[in-house]
Amino acid sequence: MQEVKCSIIGHRKIEESNKVTLLTKRKIFMFITNYNVNTFLFGSRSDFNSICYEIITNIKKTYPNIKRICYSCKNEYVICSEKEKTQLESMLRKVIHKETSLMIFEEEFEFKSKYTAGKTSYIARNKAMIDDSDYCLFYFDENYKPPTYRYANATKQTNSGTKIAYNYARQKNKKIVNICDLLDI
Repeated sequence: MQEVKCSIIGHRKIEESNKVTLLTKRKIFMFITNYNVNTFLFGSRSDFNSICYEIITNIKKTYPNIKRICYSCKNEYVICSEKEKTQLESMLRKVIHKETSLMIFEEEFEFKSKYTAGKTSYIARNKAMIDDSDYCLFYFDENYKPPTYRYANATKQTNSGTKIAYNYARQKNKKIVNICDLLDI
């Protein structure tokens, strides 16, 4: 079976709603049933990734051939072994006093510049995911402003990694579905 891939990229923080989840679930089903997508590429640390991960994990019960592949940046928990994840989950349960589980992927992909990309390795990671994808599922809000931070005596607005990735996917003529475009905001 030919591998057909879809990368998943979205803002770190989003207003999660039933509508976002429902639209995302419909689009993921569309990718699987209409376009034969069988591999989903994930980055990390975004609310949208978490929503998609949960949806795809549940879909795997019906479509067990679906794969979840993590493109991790350096120093991320997703590259831990199963034993390390179990230990981390146990420690988290003790601290937060509730059941928790870390994401489990079928595979981790180490893209070319994973260990050399520096502070903005997530940009290199997103570009690698897009390059390796047939489709891209985004949650990109043009009005989203990433957090500001203080540097020296000035306040600096950071660039949105999702915006950079979205523009890169358009430049590469990827087939894009943007959940934000489907919402009545």
